[in-house]
Amino acid sequence: MGTEIPVHVGIIMDGNGRWAQMRGRTRSQGHLEGLKAAKRIVKAASDMGIRYLTLYAFSTENWKRTADEVGFIMGLIKQYLRGELDFYRENRIRIRHAGDAAGLPLDIQAELLSAAADTAAFEGTQVILAINYGGRDEIVRALRRLAASGRMTGADMPALTERDIAACLDNPDVPDPDLIIRSAGEYRTSNFLLWEGAYAELCVSPKFWPDWTGDDLAAALSVFQGRDRRFGGIPAVAAAVKS
Repeated sequence: MGTEIPVHVGIIMDGNGRWAQMRGRTRSQGHLEGLKAAKRIVKAASDMGIRYLTLYAFSTENWKRTADEVGFIMGLIKQYLRGELDFYRENRIRIRHAGDAAGLPLDIQAELLSAAADTAAFEGTQVILAINYGGRDEIVRALRRLAASGRMTGADMPALTERDIAACLDNPDVPDPDLIIRSAGEYRTSNFLLWEGAYAELCVSPKFWPDWTGDDLAAALSVFQGRDRRFGGIPAVAAAVKS
């Protein structure tokens, strides 16, 4: 078993509502506990030396939920961004955003910009908050950026490469995720990092997100370290035998 720490981990934080339902609590209480779990995991990731952590906080599909629930989640996001600067500073955590910022309420846009600016110089773990994010939407927006650059017309079209599209994604300087984790036992990626996660290892945990601790992150990293990552190729030993 290896000891490699993944450079980039993405987490689909699932199960807040079910966690609350099983305890006779409101969905809002589940989201509040989920926020506390997110802070625990950010600290654990920082301590473990994970360089990039993308948290799927609010998808493009989550707008379908009730206005009250959406409003509560947006309030939690605003509270987290505004209230945790000391935590970011202490752990040298840089905050970034993935998703369609223009589709967010203006106060949330302002808080994201402020948190990103306040932490831009921090050299520790970079936490990418995927808010109003969808993998398909990101690809569409990337193609729009590419079209605006003039590279998708005429003679340039046949020369387009994957690198051209990747350069127009929300955070083109962030390496692709090595590991994508999903809590609450669901075996689907739910429109998360569709382009970037093409070769990410997947780890599904049965635990609801509000119950997550650093031990659960460590367990997921242990699963990752036991995987044989081939990226569509053949392991060196097998290649030698075949040759």
